[in-house]
Amino acid sequence: MMGFKRVYLLGFMGCGKSTVGKSLAKAIKWDFIDLDDFIEKKSGISIPDIFATHGEAYFRQLESTAVAETTSMKNVIIATGGGAPCFQKNMEAMNQAGLTIYLQLSAEGLRDRLKSGKTNRPLISNKSDNELLEFIKEKLAEREPHYKLAKVTADATAVGPQTYINILKSYQTIK
Repeated sequence: MMGFKRVYLLGFMGCGKSTVGKSLAKAIKWDFIDLDDFIEKKSGISIPDIFATHGEAYFRQLESTAVAETTSMKNVIIATGGGAPCFQKNMEAMNQAGLTIYLQLSAEGLRDRLKSGKTNRPLISNKSDNELLEFIKEKLAEREPHYKLAKVTADATAVGPQTYINILKSYQTIK
């Protein structure tokens, strides 16, 4: 099988895409891009402000443009936003351009990770813990069919980059 020059990490918010992406990129000496940070730098406005000022549809368009821009980059790990695979033709573009890895975590595991950082996430900032769990279950049911189109599904409770390095080796992405 042909090696990939870019790896897309996807999954629900809080599953560890940025954490895994940074440690994996460092371990294999590739670049790391957090797609939300990339969008903020390109647009000059924060994600919460984009949602508040322009709405989700506008954000999804910026996100799709950002995904398209990453498809020609080389030796890069890209942590996508939780909704990125579910809109436009982003999942198709990512699957064509690189290795896609779904970091899978239970709704309860996601809630436990997200409870403390709610204020930085526009979609969950005003939810109680119970509302948060219900929201996660509902959104996960909508999004998981898209996430499962990834070439690899990985257990998001795996600690450290080695699990992901092994995945990359199996796809001859790294030697």
